Amino acid sequence: MDGRDRDGEGRARSARPRDGLGRPLPYGAAGVERQPEGVVRSPAATVEEAQRLLDAGMPFHAHEVFEDAWKSRPRAEEALWRGLAQLAVGLTHAARGNPIGGARLLRRGAAGIEAWAGTGAGAGAGGDPYGIDVRGLVLWARELAVRVEGGAAVDAVREAPGLRGGLE
Repeated sequence: MDGRDRDGEGRARSARPRDGLGRPLPYGAAGVERQPEGVVRSPAATVEEAQRLLDAGMPFHAHEVFEDAWKSRPRAEEALWRGLAQLAVGLTHAARGNPIGGARLLRRGAAGIEAWAGTGAGAGAGGDPYGIDVRGLVLWARELAVRVEGGAAVDAVREAPGLRGGLE
């Protein structure tokens, strides 16, 4: 055995507790419960759960929800869910005080979802996929990237975007 923490299937998975931004805490510390991996949700349930986590200041955990969608949804939707995961992890890095990584991931995520604006894919209202406000998220991400690069401190709760429009 290599001494690493393993999950029930033997995959390497750190058992260290984590805070709301996904940072590891010392063993034995009180942390935030981790998101289960490999959960298959409907697009609506994915957006709802990710929004709940974003509103709670846990963008790292929202990223994991989007990552599950990225891996379980049809391949044609991969760029949408991957881009949303990148936005969430970009907010995570920005809130952790990593302006370079935060801005880079926010821009990468915005570029990844931008082509989905107005596509009407899924059951979206207003022409956006699954009711996700793609244009608003792209604008939010690019504006936040500029502010982060300019030295702005980021509070994950105050900066949480509304996935279906506005700050929720």
